Parts: sequence; C-alpha cells; structure tokens
Amino acid sequence: MQGSPVAAPVDVVAAPRTQTGFSALEWQVVAIAQHDRLSSLEKPGKLATALTMIFGGQRPNPELADSRLEALRRLAVHAWHRGYTVPRAAIRAFHEAGFTIEQYETLLASISRGRAALNQGKRA
Repeated sequence: MQGSPVAAPVDVVAAPRTQTGFSALEWQVVAIAQHDRLSSLEKPGKLATALTMIFGGQRPNPELADSRLEALRRLAVHAWHRGYTVPRAAIRAFHEAGFTIEQYETLLASISRGRAALNQGKRA
C-alpha cells in the first residue's frame, strides 16, 4: 500500500452525484457489495469468536466507517443475493441514511440487470 493515494474525507464528501442520484463512490460500494457474502451482514457468532481467540487471526470487518455508505452496502448485498426480496429493515435503514425511493428503485433495477447478465454468462 506504500505510495498509493489515500482519499481524504473532503474527497469523499465532494463526490458529485450522477444522473441516477448516486455518486461514483456510491456506485463503487454497490460493485464491491456484489462480492460480499450475506454473512458479512452479521456479527460473528460465539463459535467464530472462540476460534479466533484460540487460533488467533481476525475476521476482516466488512463494515464501512461511513454509516450512509454502510446502509447502501447492506441493501446492495441483500439485492445481489436475493434480488427484489430485500428485508424491510435494510430498506428502512437505507431511507434513514438519506437515500430516496428513486435511488432505491434505481439501485434494484441496476442490480437486477447485473444479476441477469451474470446468469446469462454462466449459461453460455
């Protein structure tokens, strides 16, 4: 990581929104969420915690420091895995983070197209 650029909070806040209502950073969060497992949304259980204490190591924490982006990530992870079947709590957190219904619809439509493209690629 030496020599790689680091984004300052000013860079993150100043990111302009696109026509779809999401900034480039927010779309990156959605893209990254595609590779996150549903288990990334849960706290480690007692067994996982015990194994970590015994064998060492640490499970990487996938949560984002920015609560707004974390709400977006959580909704996107659900959508990538379950399509339009998103838990109400994730939708509520998404809206409470300041996202609109239009952004919710844009996000689900985009992920749905991405899922369809992936499925077609697997069948070919």
